[in-house]
Amino acid sequence: MSMPTQSLTRILCAAVCMFGLVSITAAEPTALVLALKPDKNPEAMAAERQELGAALAVTLGRPVQVIVPLSDAVINEGLANGTIDCGWLSATDVAKLPEPRAAGVLLAAQVKGATTYRSVWLSLADKPYASIADLRGKPVAFAKKTSTSGCTVPLWDLGKQGLIAAGSSPEAFFGAGNCWYGTGYVSAVERVLSGTAEAAAVSDYVIEGDKHLTPEQKAKLKVIASQGPVPTHVLAVRTSLTVAERTALRTALIALGGSVPALRDRVFGGPLIEVDEAAHLAPISAALAFVKGLTL
Repeated sequence: MSMPTQSLTRILCAAVCMFGLVSITAAEPTALVLALKPDKNPEAMAAERQELGAALAVTLGRPVQVIVPLSDAVINEGLANGTIDCGWLSATDVAKLPEPRAAGVLLAAQVKGATTYRSVWLSLADKPYASIADLRGKPVAFAKKTSTSGCTVPLWDLGKQGLIAAGSSPEAFFGAGNCWYGTGYVSAVERVLSGTAEAAAVSDYVIEGDKHLTPEQKAKLKVIASQGPVPTHVLAVRTSLTVAERTALRTALIALGGSVPALRDRVFGGPLIEVDEAAHLAPISAALAFVKGLTL
């Protein structure tokens, strides 16, 4: 017995619709995952994440998921295993990636027209110190052991000046028990303000900007030494992305300067520009090589 024409038509229509749904689903582009370095309160960044994802999705023509992992290590691992496509990291984070690197520099942040900044030593304004050499045998505070401008670069500078030798310890210059490592810039500066340290190693924007210290605190401090350069933060992209995907992402990120410059500056601190990866990472790679042999 033949199937009634009406029933056959319904079955064919259902099959066509099902095939169409499958085709549409298969054609949907996968979301690009961009991870931001967890240097702010993740909850406070919720609106920024949504805005950034939406702005990039418009240019890329595909969904963009912006996440804030709990640590830099999670971003590094995600870039290596392919679960994260692009990460906002310090140049130090990228320089520390094992060779061959799972990610490369896509863009670097530009701060005050440059892709480098400075590390500084701060002391109380009424202290007689005029250079780092004046701090021999004095108690000092480093921002933290993993801080680029608050530890790695200052120690590298001590080595370049011949004040500490490769493979030794900063205590060889500052004195036994005189090196304190904090939890960030402010913790180091607070040691100076309280009189428990004679100087603190921090980034130049700690004293020049308004984010970390009050005007009253800054008025009590002075810069006694400056060292660097310190490469700015970068957007690192996993090397397994295709050239076309990397190009599209670079274009979309640069375009933020024209569409949502205020958002770009809140998230990345300024314009995003192309740089030579080797040249950008060279200073911090040299600093890391020196500090690796020190006893902290």
